[in-house]
Amino acid sequence: MAGKAVLPDGWGPSSCVCGIDEVGRGCLAGPVVACALILPPSYSLSGLTDSKKLPPKKREELAQAIRECAVSYSIALVGQRTIDRINILQSTFMAMSMACSRLSPRPEFLAIDGNKILPEEMLGRFWMRHGDAPLPVQKAIVRGDSLVPAISAASILAKTYRDALMRFLSSRYPLYGFEKHVGYGTAHHLQMLAEHGPCPLHRRTFRGVL
Repeated sequence: MAGKAVLPDGWGPSSCVCGIDEVGRGCLAGPVVACALILPPSYSLSGLTDSKKLPPKKREELAQAIRECAVSYSIALVGQRTIDRINILQSTFMAMSMACSRLSPRPEFLAIDGNKILPEEMLGRFWMRHGDAPLPVQKAIVRGDSLVPAISAASILAKTYRDALMRFLSSRYPLYGFEKHVGYGTAHHLQMLAEHGPCPLHRRTFRGVL
């Protein structure tokens, strides 16, 4: 289990706290993927931490355990065309807003990995499905994926989902090695871009793609 973070007053064990994290923000290809997740008051998830710190086999094992014990979770993605149109930061906010708005029960608090909360205008677009319900209270937590269990769990589900998606898409675009680097700017990926140019999965506004 991850360590504990200092949360605002009122964020106790009985509160409906949603952890949110994203994966793929720095990639040159593919979507940005966000997961929003609510954990039960008590659970057993040995080794829960930032997904990037876990070996692939352990990530997959934890992902299965998280799916089985979570009160609710939702995964949302925003594709490369939208990323190129509205930029990666706004696309990340969009994916996170979509994910948390789909949860049931409706979360009261959002614990978000990083140093930015979701813009109210963006979150409100997707929160409309809840009628007149107020927007949840938000808290951005730097290194939250290592400090807050719900964020750690969201990080793992987002990572395993996106990696599996990129492995699947690699069969459509076999020249680029997506099954190995899942869209990140590795030396091999950059070499394939230089030789073959971008494919439809690539983010055309990102340095190194064109």
